[in-house]
Amino acid sequence: MEGSTSDSMSSLATRICNQINSVFTKSTTTPSALEITVEEIASAAARRGKVFVYGVGREGLMMKALCMRLGHLGLSAHCVGDMTTPPISSSDLLIVSAGPGGFSTVNAICAVAKSNGGRVLLLTAQPELGSSVKYASVVAHIAAQTMADDGVEMEETRPLLPMGSVYEGAMFVLFEMVVFKLASVLGQSPNEIRSRHTNLE
Repeated sequence: MEGSTSDSMSSLATRICNQINSVFTKSTTTPSALEITVEEIASAAARRGKVFVYGVGREGLMMKALCMRLGHLGLSAHCVGDMTTPPISSSDLLIVSAGPGGFSTVNAICAVAKSNGGRVLLLTAQPELGSSVKYASVVAHIAAQTMADDGVEMEETRPLLPMGSVYEGAMFVLFEMVVFKLASVLGQSPNEIRSRHTNLE
């Protein structure tokens, strides 16, 4: 059964993409989350440091997607919690996400990273209010709705992207921009990036 025109697949996709795009058009922070993230990762690469990533829930899935692409770019990239994750040291970078501003697990992992001299990049929608900010070496602001500001909605007015979906979608788009920029900064060709994709599938 076909849905109404307003609920067609193309229409819904456009509305979702527009909502995510609005995160970047309304962002006024300088430097931007894109500039900060590219600079931090490029600097870690220049000092031959490792890059670690961590996030909870759907944010964590976006972080894992970034980690995969960082590996394709030739970086030593690791997801916190994997059995093969090495220790962090002073030349390394930890990238964490805490959309609503803080999580106890994020705070604990950041504290360990800082105590071992690691640099911490925090991605958040709440750069001034969250508990994780105090652990960050640098903060990248993603100006998107999260669970922290997603009020209870009536079914008739339910949002197209509920809870933290806008933030998580913005993370995906941001990371695609980061990878695109880093490929140029690190001098990585499409073939070099492709050559590092797993063949054990």
